[in-house]
Amino acid sequence: MSDPIYLVRHGQTDWNAEQRLQGQSETDLNATGRQQAAANGRLLSKLVGDATRFEFVASPMRRTRQTMEIIRGELGLAPEGYETEPRIVELSFGDWEGSTFPELDLKIPGSSSARDLDKWNYVPPGQGAESYAMLAERVRPWLFSLAGPTIAVSHGGIVRAAFHLLNGLDGGEASSMDIPQDRVALISNGRIDWISPR
Repeated sequence: MSDPIYLVRHGQTDWNAEQRLQGQSETDLNATGRQQAAANGRLLSKLVGDATRFEFVASPMRRTRQTMEIIRGELGLAPEGYETEPRIVELSFGDWEGSTFPELDLKIPGSSSARDLDKWNYVPPGQGAESYAMLAERVRPWLFSLAGPTIAVSHGGIVRAAFHLLNGLDGGEASSMDIPQDRVALISNGRIDWISPR
């Protein structure tokens, strides 16, 4: 792993605002999300110097690609000049995607409390659903393969996995931590930390 690596969560979508589980469902940035992406791009433009020396990679989902293209625009680069990486797609919530936890608890009482008992290892119902532990193992080879200055746009679950893998945060803490959409994380010297101020 080579420094610096900047890791950004995609901007807000309407499902984020409604607290719906997005997972691997396709959604688009809303107006707030586009503003967040632009602000993160402006911050990165102050941090990176010559942006052309960076590799750019995004999850292949629409909301991450939209965020990346806005960021690249703020860096004065052509929007489309980046790669996509399927290993950094969001955690799959299986049959739960598109629902809020109150909605799930109405359909299947106790859904959210069962997950809360061991959020890191809990696998929701449905084909292809994943736990955070499974996600971390998916992300691990990508994260440790990064070989040069990189700007990556991914998802909340991916950032949680990075805090677990790099900082040794235990699964319970990592799976419950807040992952802002208006901040940038820096991976340097084998650690990940938020860039302040918020």
